[in-house]
Amino acid sequence: LWPWLLASSGLSALVQLVTLPFFPDSPSYLLIQKGNEEACRKAIRKLWGEGDHQAEIDDIMKEKAAMTSTKTLRVLEVIKERSLRWQLYILMTVITTLQLCGINAIYFYSFEVFHTAKFEEYLIPYVSLGVGLCECLSSILCSTLIDRFGRKVLLWGGYTLMCSVLVLLTMTLSLQNQFFWMHYFSVILIFLFVIFYGIGP
Repeated sequence: LWPWLLASSGLSALVQLVTLPFFPDSPSYLLIQKGNEEACRKAIRKLWGEGDHQAEIDDIMKEKAAMTSTKTLRVLEVIKERSLRWQLYILMTVITTLQLCGINAIYFYSFEVFHTAKFEEYLIPYVSLGVGLCECLSSILCSTLIDRFGRKVLLWGGYTLMCSVLVLLTMTLSLQNQFFWMHYFSVILIFLFVIFYGIGP
């Protein structure tokens, strides 16, 4: 079953390969990059139907004018630019914390935790699949929560909850030889960590 499950990911690639040639190019790409206003109008009509779409074309023209008046900065120029310093710090902090948040360690050691929790060998891949499904569902949930609470609240909340779960997970793994139920609590914590990761970072 697993070879078929892994091969099923190629199905979406095949659907894209077959259907993408029939999709129109982006109107903004056609107008801004290619400078082809007629092709842009044709793409807009194909996407949004017949009608007066001059307002959309005017918006794209304004975007084009703004892009031509904006200077493109090189990497070193971005680093040296004082007005972009705080944005750069925030971006570097978010990317660094994302890499060091512990999600890779959770995925790497989850199999061992499931094995220690006395799951049957044939069930462990399905439990691991459930962990991945949790991340997928929590990412979908995040897209609805981000409009309500904002990115800052989700980042702070996600990292705070993930940190708390890691502390508890460290305790349960340390005490797993003393209490039999600690194994199952560790499994629950792994699922919670993945959910908080999907909702937060």
